[in-house]
Amino acid sequence: MADDPRADTGAAIPLVEERLAVARRAVETGRVRIHLSTATEDALVQETLRGERMEVERVTLGLEVATAPAVREEEDGAVLVVPVLEEILVVERRLVLKEELRIRRIATTETVEETVPLRRQVASVERLPGAAARSPEDQARPEDGTGDPA
Repeated sequence: MADDPRADTGAAIPLVEERLAVARRAVETGRVRIHLSTATEDALVQETLRGERMEVERVTLGLEVATAPAVREEEDGAVLVVPVLEEILVVERRLVLKEELRIRRIATTETVEETVPLRRQVASVERLPGAAARSPEDQARPEDGTGDPA
């Protein structure tokens, strides 16, 4: 049986295996300080304003009428005519158109200039140096408890 290749000789061959552990860590390389300042400058604003004003003209008529005239528009709607009535006592009652109020609409435009303040923020950035750099050996060691934190 000594020639049997299946016989156990008792020799062991050790197996070696390498393992790689990869870890990430934050390294401060610098800092930034930001200052905000607000500047105010005056700007000239120019705008056209539109408006209307009413003008009332009294026209004395003194006419006798049988019925009260209705409110009406003249000059393509630019003038509103409102009749004003009065009863006078004669031996009989008569309706007299005493006057009319002519109300005219007049469109106006006006250019207005005014100085108004405008605000603008300006940011200035200042770079600050980071914490003191560690040696290349220390940077190679992970800080997750698997290496020596030196």
